[in-house]
Amino acid sequence: MALPTLPAPTGPHTVGATSMYLQDLSRPDPWVPDVPSRELMVSLWYPAARAAGPRAPYLTRTESAYALAGARVPVAPDALSAVRTHAFVDAPLHPDLRDLPLVVLSPGFTRSRATLTSLGEDLASHGYVAVTIDHTHETAATVFPDGRVAAFALGTGWARTPEFWRAVKTGRARDVSFVLDRLLGCDPPWAGASRLSPGRIGMAGHSAGGAAVIAAMVADTRIRAGCNVDGSTDGLIPVTGLDRPFLFLGRDGQYAPGDGPAADTWAREWPLLTGWKRWLVVAGAKHPSFTDLGLLADQFGVPLGAAAPGLRVMEITRACLRAFCDRHLRDVRTAPFDHLYTEHPEVRSCVPPDDRPGR
Repeated sequence: MALPTLPAPTGPHTVGATSMYLQDLSRPDPWVPDVPSRELMVSLWYPAARAAGPRAPYLTRTESAYALAGARVPVAPDALSAVRTHAFVDAPLHPDLRDLPLVVLSPGFTRSRATLTSLGEDLASHGYVAVTIDHTHETAATVFPDGRVAAFALGTGWARTPEFWRAVKTGRARDVSFVLDRLLGCDPPWAGASRLSPGRIGMAGHSAGGAAVIAAMVADTRIRAGCNVDGSTDGLIPVTGLDRPFLFLGRDGQYAPGDGPAADTWAREWPLLTGWKRWLVVAGAKHPSFTDLGLLADQFGVPLGAAAPGLRVMEITRACLRAFCDRHLRDVRTAPFDHLYTEHPEVRSCVPPDDRPGR
């Protein structure tokens, strides 16, 4: 059996990758109160000068075992550690690139930051820096450099109330602001941080991570544009509205207007989004299809019941996110954003776009 492999990045740049441990001493862990500080693991993908060093691992065997525990799928516990990526560990940053736009990626609830690797690698190949965050104790397991494992802590003892989900989103917003502080601060943890453009920061997330984008944008004005992928929202936009660019991207049948409670949360937010905005749905997708899990499930022979192959939905997700970021973090307007509808017939716009000047 061939090794499971992520799709190749589509941009012209080689991709480098690194992981970092960050510790926020200003606050305790929000989920495990006897942990006195918030500890996070993040991964960065960036345009590299050349292919150098080993390929970046997808997950370690330990992380794979935690991620697959209880999944009831016919694969070995270490299967995800064999996934082939396209980034090179600690490869040198491309020397000719400056003012790099930064995109923060937040994974779904219980999901590892690794599940957004295909998106991170693709953005980096097009000249972005992408950073994804393990929101500790919300994911199956976060492994720290000293070998400690912070396992999922929000099991049966936590009722899934609206207040719980709001705490998830607002807590992630604090994680994101802290990571931005560290990357953009006077003592950044990454050698390439001086190349970042503080005025060109975006965020995207999947599921709970997608819904957390609104919470993060409300809390932190440094985030200039946001994309929610298949995540129900929590009514966090103030009555004064949110005037920065925003993209909804979700499953047709779940997030199109009139589809039900999940779509109703987007409809509630829609009039409060007062800047450029789009509401797109993808036919044939399932919830995991927008992440690596959809295409890896296909390779492992694990049926998700999706009409569209995971690789195809990932191609669409990459294209939509990159076009959105190009327009709003780079002001690239050589082709209108809405050309995506004709290039990708699975994509449907739910609300007529408003392309007035400045929108």
